[in-house]
Amino acid sequence: MAYQGIASGDLEKDATAIRIFLDDGHLLGCAQSFSKNMGLYGHRVGCVSIVSRDVKQATAIKSQLQQIVRAMYSSSPLHGPLLVSTILNDADLKALWEEEIKVMADRMIRMRIKLRRTLEELNSSANWEHITKQVGMFYFSGLSPKEVNRLQRDFHIYMTNDGRVRYLSQIS
Repeated sequence: MAYQGIASGDLEKDATAIRIFLDDGHLLGCAQSFSKNMGLYGHRVGCVSIVSRDVKQATAIKSQLQQIVRAMYSSSPLHGPLLVSTILNDADLKALWEEEIKVMADRMIRMRIKLRRTLEELNSSANWEHITKQVGMFYFSGLSPKEVNRLQRDFHIYMTNDGRVRYLSQIS
């Protein structure tokens, strides 16, 4: 879960899908990133939460995860996780963070509305509803690699080859 809170402005609402699986009794694992919703991009801060059947299974899973992590890091980063821990364990800081997430999400929603409205005002025959049905920091345009290539080559409009645009940097 990379964008919790950023989709709707509500941390709880954005975790609804996970709660549905838990309420249905599913065992699951959830990788959660705080890189985007806490602005810690360079720190790649996150966690893994796992719901297991029992203590024996939890112990086995923990052992496997420790082996994986140990192979990747001799000593894992500390600064980012300490920042996240400080914020989440202080009621005032957590409330402030939640307010800031709401502001970010509301801005992204307004920007999507503005982008859609602007494109519709150009009297294009295309349907732009998908812009406001999507959430988050990126817009999946649905453009083909050929169309993306033409935009890059002829107009210097850059995006990933699958047509994903980080629209927040394009619209103010």
